[in-house]
Amino acid sequence: MTRKCVGPSEVIPFPAPAIPGRVRPKGYGNVRLNALKHGILSRHVVLPHEDSEEFSALLAALVAEHQPLGATEGHLVEEIAGVMWRKRRALLSEGAIINEGLKQSVRNPDRIISAGAPFERSLTGRGVDLRDLVNMTPVEVNEGRENARREMEGVRKALGILERNGTNPLERALHALGRESRDDWHARVQEGELESTADGLKKFIVDHLYVDCLLASKEAEQHAAIKAQVLGDGLHASSLESLCRYEVHLDRKLERCLAMLLKLKELRLADE
Repeated sequence: MTRKCVGPSEVIPFPAPAIPGRVRPKGYGNVRLNALKHGILSRHVVLPHEDSEEFSALLAALVAEHQPLGATEGHLVEEIAGVMWRKRRALLSEGAIINEGLKQSVRNPDRIISAGAPFERSLTGRGVDLRDLVNMTPVEVNEGRENARREMEGVRKALGILERNGTNPLERALHALGRESRDDWHARVQEGELESTADGLKKFIVDHLYVDCLLASKEAEQHAAIKAQVLGDGLHASSLESLCRYEVHLDRKLERCLAMLLKLKELRLADE
């Protein structure tokens, strides 16, 4: 017979698989699903926004596996399906709680970074988007570390040129810097924030570029620790405590139902 997806309160019309060496009781095919016809539990287990066909498939698989005979065995199989369905729902709830915690964590980069790298006093969350940082791949982390190293080399070279004050120190120092640093410098000059002189460039390097390069380098080095801090902080273990107790309750109920079902089937088969 062709398998059909049905609602949780309907009969599941496909035969259980045959088990080698086992003889089914007479009339088994007519009575094995009697306990599931009314679906007393199933009607209340599946919420309106949930997929009743998915639950029916789960129940059908359990019926095929355990081949319940009579109202009691059928009830226990339905109980087992309900417990498994609730465990799935509990996992969805757990994920939602963790996601909410992560959302709250990334909103405070200063707190997260200072906790993740507690011995880096100068490392702050200024200008850091923790969502981007957490999503960085190992390749991107290495690229960021290498870029920070090159930028720092350019900053030190430019400072050396300005300190020696040779021919055309401004142009030579600018040439030593990276493109982004030069663009930042020109933007600040155009806005009147800095003077287009060697002293103005030196002030820009000392007050801004050196600090930014240092922080970028430390951020790349501490990436793993900061990412772990974000994920750990987002767990909010206290919020999961009651959910964990609920999952333990479901596990125990599943164990009891399975034990009762297997005992009933053992007693029934012993009488045959």
